Amino acid sequence: MSVFPVPSAFETRSNATFDAIMWALARPGMTRDLPEEGMAQIVEALIDRECAVHCANPELANVARAAGALMVALDAADHVFVEDVPLALLDQLRCGSDLHPDDGATLIACADLSGGSRVRMTGPGVDGRVELLIGGLPADFWHRRARAMRYPMGFEILLVDGARILGVPRSTVVEVL
Repeated sequence: MSVFPVPSAFETRSNATFDAIMWALARPGMTRDLPEEGMAQIVEALIDRECAVHCANPELANVARAAGALMVALDAADHVFVEDVPLALLDQLRCGSDLHPDDGATLIACADLSGGSRVRMTGPGVDGRVELLIGGLPADFWHRRARAMRYPMGFEILLVDGARILGVPRSTVVEVL
């Protein structure tokens, strides 16, 4: 008789969250459903003791600390969790190097994925091009991001709207229409 371990509710939720994040990054421009609303589940799915985190929200920072994360200044962070995105933040995110582009940061921010500016995304993982509405970000956000990127260097973006997530890898070109 074989016995298989039964995953806990926490493991099941963390796995579903991680799966949604990976699919969102693999298919830019397509939103994915998270198991529940908010960013705490993203912290629990992505962050461990090998991660350097910057988080302005004290409650979310406590979740990151509980996962073993090292809390650091913005320019040293692997993962940056913010609710509102000041434009100056984009200039401080780590972009990696030509030799180690994977040292670029991941920005996880709140956004409105059902209204706002119309944007077009193209690049790897996008079937031709996709147009969508993204709100809740500063007016010059996408232009400022484009100036900060020099592929393969750059940073990934995860936009969270309630229980939906949208991934924007560094290789995705975003045009404001």
